[in-house]
Amino acid sequence: MEGIQINFVAILIVVVANFVLGFLWYTPLFGKIWGREMGYDMNEKPKSSEMIKGMVFMIIGNVLFAWVLAHNMAAWTFVPGSEDIPPFQNAMMASIFTWMGFYFPVDLGSVVWERKSWKLFFINTGYHLASLMVAALILSYMM
Repeated sequence: MEGIQINFVAILIVVVANFVLGFLWYTPLFGKIWGREMGYDMNEKPKSSEMIKGMVFMIIGNVLFAWVLAHNMAAWTFVPGSEDIPPFQNAMMASIFTWMGFYFPVDLGSVVWERKSWKLFFINTGYHLASLMVAALILSYMM
């Protein structure tokens, strides 16, 4: 059995793509609704130090996200017959099953236990699914 091969250029591309997707998702697409649902004062601008800290943590999180997803997807390549699965199908299976098993239950729990709104649930869980799909597509075609 050979070792798992990870394409670090693909990981870097995923990090950048997720950063852009997050900006688009939580700014022009759903930013106002998300902010309102989170209870933020939409007239108050965050301090630049808070923004920088948030971006640094987001980048670190995106690196870990891409690296772990890449390892998970690469591990499945050792399953007999997996080489016959087209990259698009591989990406969709990896993203949807990861979302259903790890993100969706946590996002659902935020509605039940943290009393978050359903609007917030759909914004956040939609982002998680979209983020996984983008990442898995990049990784599938670059593995």
